[in-house]
Amino acid sequence: MFQAKKVKDDIVNWIRDWFEINGKGCNAIVGISGGKDSSVVAALCVEALGKERVYGVLMPNGEQADIDMSLKLVNHLDIDYCIINIKNGYEGILNEVQEKLVDVSKDTTINLAPRIRMATLYAVCQSKNGRVANTCNLSEDWVGYSTRYGDSAGDFSPLSMLCVREVKAIGRELGLPEELIEKVPIDGLCGQTDEEKLGFTYEALDRYIREGIMEDEVTKARIDRLYAINRFKVRFMDVFPYEHTTNG
Repeated sequence: MFQAKKVKDDIVNWIRDWFEINGKGCNAIVGISGGKDSSVVAALCVEALGKERVYGVLMPNGEQADIDMSLKLVNHLDIDYCIINIKNGYEGILNEVQEKLVDVSKDTTINLAPRIRMATLYAVCQSKNGRVANTCNLSEDWVGYSTRYGDSAGDFSPLSMLCVREVKAIGRELGLPEELIEKVPIDGLCGQTDEEKLGFTYEALDRYIREGIMEDEVTKARIDRLYAINRFKVRFMDVFPYEHTTNG
């Protein structure tokens, strides 16, 4: 049985300890999407550090249909925030790339936005005496559903060892509005929900991760393949294992 209150309290204490060592007096900088993960991370940071040390950054790419959910979260937590529209930066870089390359893949156009968002978060971070919060969860990381040096980056990660159903339980323990916890996960990049793009539900994935149960062999094979090919995303950069030796 998942003990949501205990785990929530443990994460709060972990965040406090982490900042004592890695950023005493610094602020937590959180990219706010309006989904459960960024909502839970922001709420955890508020409980750990106080609302005056949590700063939200909303980063629409032009018009964002669900930005009202992001605003609902920052107003619910009563945290300071800014809105930085990345459209000009996104289109400027994409246009330059398209001019230089004959073929620009769809994944290039999809993954450029989260990478620009992470660069934006660090720009804000350096000007706000901050540390950037990673908002990925275990379920997404398990199948590589994140962008390398985009949303997979950050300075500290409260949720990376928790699957989706556990993140939701902690959200309820934190008293977040249900519509933020149960908001249909969608990256806003490819026009599909997360589950449509993955080809299976988070409920099924979480059960497989935590209980090892997956009746559908086709889905099991797909999850196992995604897990295997995406492990590099959650490792530090691989380096050549050179060992210096001295003669004599």
